[in-house]
Amino acid sequence: MFSFKKNYYLIIENTKDIDLSNVKKRNKFKIIFRNQQIREKYRDLLNFRRNCKQRGISLYVANNIKLAKLINCDGIYLSSYNKNLKFLRFVSKKFKIIGSAHNRAEIDMKKKQRCTEIFLSRLFKTNYKNKKDYLGIIKFNLLIKKFNCNLCPLGGIRISNINRLKNVNAEAFAILSEVKKKPAIISRLF
Repeated sequence: MFSFKKNYYLIIENTKDIDLSNVKKRNKFKIIFRNQQIREKYRDLLNFRRNCKQRGISLYVANNIKLAKLINCDGIYLSSYNKNLKFLRFVSKKFKIIGSAHNRAEIDMKKKQRCTEIFLSRLFKTNYKNKKDYLGIIKFNLLIKKFNCNLCPLGGIRISNINRLKNVNAEAFAILSEVKKKPAIISRLF
């Protein structure tokens, strides 16, 4: 049995990482465009945004308020290393701000940045060389109670452990690397 959540966040680094025709549920999926190395063509981004709107998918851009406003995104995603508060004067009320954090200090910073949802990283064990620690389901649920905010798990979520998310007291979760490696995970999320 699979755990159904209110929202599924898919973090992509390229518009070609995801086939939008696989997404059949409206207003449930949200895509975060986090392009750090390669510059996407403006025309391609506009086409991608148009396709997302047609399918009822919210689109967020990571750490770039100018690009988010230029292509009329639903909001902005602030990485854990982004501690800037200057952008808040440029954000309108219709823009949703989401962020990511790894510890308590970063959660407090994301609250100052007025993030409505915060991705708390590494719920499960990952294969990264320098990142061996992870929270686990019990610690994650305790942090949700302590901070009294919308925390979403991120990190280590794979097809093999996706069923364990039913024990997490969050309304959403985010997937990063599994979207690129196994695009079939999207069909599993229904």
